[in-house]
Amino acid sequence: MKTTTLATIKKITQRKHNLSLLTMLPFVLFWMSCTKGTSEQATAENTVVFQEPAGTSSVKIVTVGGTITETVCALGLCDNIVATDLTSSYPEHMRQLPSLGYRNSIKAEGIISTGAELVLVEAGYLDKVVEEQLAAANIKTYLFENKWSKAGSAELITALGKLLQQEGKATELVQELEQDFAEVNTLLQRAKTKPKVLFVYARGQGTLNIGGRKTFADAMLQLAGAQLAVPEIEDYKPLTAEAMIAANPDYLLFFDTGLQSLGGAGGVAAIPGIKETAAGKKNQVISMDGLYLSGFGPRLGKAVKELAWQLHPELHTPDNLHQNALTHN
Repeated sequence: MKTTTLATIKKITQRKHNLSLLTMLPFVLFWMSCTKGTSEQATAENTVVFQEPAGTSSVKIVTVGGTITETVCALGLCDNIVATDLTSSYPEHMRQLPSLGYRNSIKAEGIISTGAELVLVEAGYLDKVVEEQLAAANIKTYLFENKWSKAGSAELITALGKLLQQEGKATELVQELEQDFAEVNTLLQRAKTKPKVLFVYARGQGTLNIGGRKTFADAMLQLAGAQLAVPEIEDYKPLTAEAMIAANPDYLLFFDTGLQSLGGAGGVAAIPGIKETAAGKKNQVISMDGLYLSGFGPRLGKAVKELAWQLHPELHTPDNLHQNALTHN
């Protein structure tokens, strides 16, 4: 995903299509950056004003993207969300809200029908025509880029906190993120291995793809003190028996839903080539909740620590086991 500067707040006019230039309305694009942590002052017309105390405002929010939803909730404004998308699975009760659909299948009509006054979107989740239709409806819409990094997570929290006037809570969340990573770093200083990991995106035996460079898996594994088993691959590629054997991963990593789609451990054993790998011979298979593993939101540090813990059994000393138990209690 292309990097754009957080400091840039642009007015985007609609493409002509069948619309008159006289009817064009502003569409706000609020981009995240890994190089800047502050934003330019938004104009008065684009500032979100919360008249009531935090968490009690009546402003109706639609979120699109699980990381955006999770972050808004962590900032204390869960109750303001009136609808969200299928990727928004945390907190759990977000699943009970009206669903707008999945990514590029989301329609402007569905968003507009919620009566939302504010739409917060992860970049790439809406088609351009939907963005233009929201602009025509004069609905304030902000896009945030997920940078797949610790710094990017902190910037997303900070930017949303500023936009939603929850800056104090945002500061607390960033401090918690820093503390989580301090614990990760302490653990990894004791790690003696850098295992090769193959992330498999599974939707049943007939749909198996592996993640390479420039994917969330690449970033996540680096943070957890591991390495890609297929560094020669970029983005996602179909998994073949030959690729599995050549990669010879120490571990296989799945989303929970992906592992379930294969029927669990038995299904993994049936993947062509798996029995020839270190992961297959030792039955070293890890699965984690999809949003938790790939979201890069407020829980990023905790997800990295959990992944590192599973990838580095040499860390399972009595002292570390005791500390890990205390952390999870």
